[in-house]
Formats: sequence, C-alpha cells, structure tokens
Amino acid sequence: MTWMVTGGAGYIGAHVVRAMAADGQRVVVYDDLSTGDAARVPQDVPLVRGTVLDRAALDAAIRDHGVTGVVHIAAKKQVPESVARPLHYYRENVTGLQTLLEAVADAGVRRLVFSSSAAVYGMPDVDLVTEDTPCAPVNPYGETKLAGEWMVKAAGAAHGIGNVSLRYFNVAGAATPELGDTGVSNLVPMVFERLEAGGAPRIFGDDYDTPDGTCVRDFVHVRDIASAHLAAARRLTEAAGEDASDGPLSLVLNIGRGEGVSVRDMVERICKTTGHEDTRPEVHDRRPGDPARVVASADRIRAELGWSARHGVEEMIESAWAGWRLRHP
Repeated sequence: MTWMVTGGAGYIGAHVVRAMAADGQRVVVYDDLSTGDAARVPQDVPLVRGTVLDRAALDAAIRDHGVTGVVHIAAKKQVPESVARPLHYYRENVTGLQTLLEAVADAGVRRLVFSSSAAVYGMPDVDLVTEDTPCAPVNPYGETKLAGEWMVKAAGAAHGIGNVSLRYFNVAGAATPELGDTGVSNLVPMVFERLEAGGAPRIFGDDYDTPDGTCVRDFVHVRDIASAHLAAARRLTEAAGEDASDGPLSLVLNIGRGEGVSVRDMVERICKTTGHEDTRPEVHDRRPGDPARVVASADRIRAELGWSARHGVEEMIESAWAGWRLRHP
C-alpha cells in the first residue's frame, strides 16, 4: 500500500510524511513547492512536483507510484489573504480538491484523509467545540474547508472511498528544528518575529468575556497533528477489510487537546522561553471575526481512532523556538 501526501513538503505535511514513513508506510509526496521545501522530504521518499489543479500530473503520480490512499494537505490557508482573494482560494482549495477526487475515483483509490480546519466553526459560543457544533465559517478560507468536507463525503459515498476529515485547531511546534514553521501567520512565530525585531508582541483585544480578557485557543503540537493523520490512515486501512454494506467509512473529527490557553498566557510563556521575561505585550483593538473562545472536544477522535494529544504547550514553544533560531541565528 502506498499513501500519496499532497502538500507533503510543507510544515504540517512534512511532519505527516515523517510519521507515516517511521511507521513503515510507503509514502510519495506530491507538492507544487509554492510554499513547501523539497529539503523537508526524506531522501528515500519520492517527491513529485505538481499542482492539484493538474489532472494529468495527478493521474501520472497515482499510476506511477501505485497509490492506494491519499492524505490531502495541500491548500492555501491564510485567512486575510482568503478575504482579499476569495476566488483564488476557491480555485485552489475547492477546484483543486475536486480535481484530486476525480483522479482518485477514476484510479480506484479507496482511502482518503482530508485536512480540514476549525475555521469551519466560525465563532462558536460554546465551552467545548464538538463535531456536532454548527458550522458557520466567517471567512472564505473556512468556507473552502467546509465545502471540501461536503465534497469528500459525497464523493466517498458515490465512489466507495473511505474518508476521514480532520479539523485542526491551533498548530505549533516542530518535531526537529529543520521542520519548523517558516511562516509567520500563526501566533507563536508571530511573537518570535516581533521579539527578534526588538518590538513587543501584540495582543488584539483584552476585553473578551474570558478569565484574563484575551482570546482562548486550543494549541496542538504538530507532532500530535501528524500522529492523528497516521491514526486516520490506519483506521481507513482496517475499514477496507470490514463489512461495507452500509457504505464506506466516513468520519469528521477534531484534532485538539481539549484545553484552552489564553493568548496573554501564551505570549508570556513565549517571552519567558526566549529570554524576554521583561517584555510586555502591546494591546491593540480586537480583530474582526476573532471568537472569544475556541477549544476542541477531543472525545470523538479518542473513541474512533484511539488517539489523544501527547505534547504540552511548553514543548510546543521550546521546539518552535529551536526551529526559529536555526533559521534566524
């Protein structure tokens, strides 16, 4: 069995590839390298350069490498950019997924793991977000992920493709410094960047209805994100040998720790880890669309896949900082 990981040269994708390869799974990476880095791909893992909008390239990769399962991570994921360029995001994330699913269905591939996002929930007004919490995305990025889930489920039912959609919460950390996040769109690297420039970290809003007035989020180590994908791939492999009279396996699962950390607490921990204990964050006005609290319920993924997060916040920050220092000595 061979798994094709789209976006496998990216920050999250590279961790998934490493986890699957370490488990003995055969893996091939498919990536256009627009944001990915070929150096992240292990030397013994084939790398095919191509976009998910290129049907011919997808067909060739699936055929040439005997692909029997797909982990689809390739996507555009910057919320502000999605607001400014919604058509670009719909093309890349929705049309790209449609093209991939057509190639998968026609090739007889019957297993697919889809990387979704907690952005599908929008601004939930609940203590813990379950998979049954109503989805109401507030930006085009979240809309494309929700549309992707619908498409995966429908195509799975029509073509017998077992599928698991994984809704990420806030990803941080690195398995090794070389695999660290090179972007600065997530909170942890954003704080690193401000500190490196001699500035103060920024907090957007301290008047929310939360214990310290700042937003509360569920931060998940990228190693745990990777292990959840591996668990989903294993479950789909097991399901292939089960009675499919009721249709293929189809699951939607949160990946989270089920523990909330406030933005202020997270910023203070980052400052301490990086030796900037005396730096005080600047408080700015709220950003439009920021919910006060988004924390995952991880009960369903534990029940369905036997998975739970193993890494804590301090390990996320320390490992992310090691990666940042490697790139910014």
